[in-house]
Amino acid sequence: METRVATVKMRNITKTFGSVVANDKVWLDIYKGEILALLGENGSGKTTLMNMLSGIYFPDEGDIFINDEKVVIRSPKDAFDHGIGMIHQHFKLVDVLTAAENIILGLEGKLDIKAASAKIREICDAYGFEVDPNQKIYDMSVSQKQTVEIVKVLFRGADILILDEPTAVLTPQETDKLFAVLRNMRDAGKAIVIITHKMHEVEDLSDRVAVLRQGHFVGDMPTKETDAQEMTNMMVGHAVTLNINRPEPVDPKPRIEVSGLTVRSIDGILKLQDVSFTAMSGEILGIAGISGSGQKELLEAIAGLQPVEGGSICYIEDDGTRDELLGKDPLRIAEKGITLSFVPEDRLGMGLVGGMDLSDNMMLRSFRKGKSIFTDRKGPRNLAKRVVEDLSVKTPSIETPVRKLSGSNVQKVLVGREIASAPKVLLTAYAVRGLDINSSHTIYDLINQQKQNGVAVIYVGEDLDVLLELCDRILVLCAGKVSGIVPGRGAKKRDLGMMMTRLGGNSNV
Repeated sequence: METRVATVKMRNITKTFGSVVANDKVWLDIYKGEILALLGENGSGKTTLMNMLSGIYFPDEGDIFINDEKVVIRSPKDAFDHGIGMIHQHFKLVDVLTAAENIILGLEGKLDIKAASAKIREICDAYGFEVDPNQKIYDMSVSQKQTVEIVKVLFRGADILILDEPTAVLTPQETDKLFAVLRNMRDAGKAIVIITHKMHEVEDLSDRVAVLRQGHFVGDMPTKETDAQEMTNMMVGHAVTLNINRPEPVDPKPRIEVSGLTVRSIDGILKLQDVSFTAMSGEILGIAGISGSGQKELLEAIAGLQPVEGGSICYIEDDGTRDELLGKDPLRIAEKGITLSFVPEDRLGMGLVGGMDLSDNMMLRSFRKGKSIFTDRKGPRNLAKRVVEDLSVKTPSIETPVRKLSGSNVQKVLVGREIASAPKVLLTAYAVRGLDINSSHTIYDLINQQKQNGVAVIYVGEDLDVLLELCDRILVLCAGKVSGIVPGRGAKKRDLGMMMTRLGGNSNV
């Protein structure tokens, strides 16, 4: 049997940030002609390890070998010189420039747009990309921007590609196209590493998986010799239940009725047009759509945070009494005895105060209930302790400012606080974005508990597999309009993907 030789060998790689050990003597091999999935919980050191390979960080200890030659990588330029390119979750493109201009930006020597465009087309033909070199970035979809980022590293001669959460905001159809291209690149001899939390994608795409846990390398194996359950157990260190429960709604009643909702941005751009639906108590209504399809504006309008051009948003009591929410700010909505909780997309911008500690951020929910809250801080402190314990928030103490926490821990603090307020309506925007599979399932369980308590949950998500498993009904937005409403049970992912990209389908329920 032929012995494979790793094109990249990382040996005893250690990286610390203050007292936090992100990577501890990690060994990792990367092979050409292979797609490697790098797995681990939040904070396990996946992205840090790849940032050292791509020149963003420099290891405190350890060595990196490329084709059995020891190398020193101190910058992204050094990484490119060794054929390594990383495609980050947040694209690094200049919107007003064309694809070709972005791809050659920063290169040394005489820049020839015509020659660059010809080379770009060669790369696209070789691997199955679709890129118009002359198209402006601001005219592109998320998928097209990602394609430009991949072509940019290939243009610079990369043979080793690292992709961080590459499908986070792609439709199923766009994901299929990306996977086809990645397989073509693998078959052409490229080495590809993907960092992802989506286990079904790991099983579908990768040839081998490597697992990190708390900064340590746990092990690797061929993907075909393992499954999602075993991989998750390795990441967490103990057995984990992966099934998302979906209890049947009990005595659902209309709770929020949205009719003809129309919203424009401050620039006059139409964000929502004639949106109508009803959210029921004791159910989870999922909202699906390509990023920027009006999800943010919809939740903010219901919460009283977004000016509305037209339409109606009614809150309906159990006895049928109706209260119009339009024109009321969040405080006036609360004064009417209507309890809304809101987990916004912008965690630190809208949800939490970065300079305040955990208990003070808990107090933001309750300080209007009476002056005594400022002298008796026991309630907020106890709530902070409970959220830290229940959601496994990693923090030195509850006195730590939330801006010093990782993104996933900030998210847990916000979701925990909002759910703890015992709402009648829970609005969540990407509640598990960036969370590992174990933390995500904790949030799903909490949301299901709220559903069983009779709360009307509106859940905006980007993972269609989760929407189909968790939600009772799914409303699909396409460019600010309702493309359709389908039952969560029995709906097909491909159908949702089609509805996200073009208007079609009628409300089934």
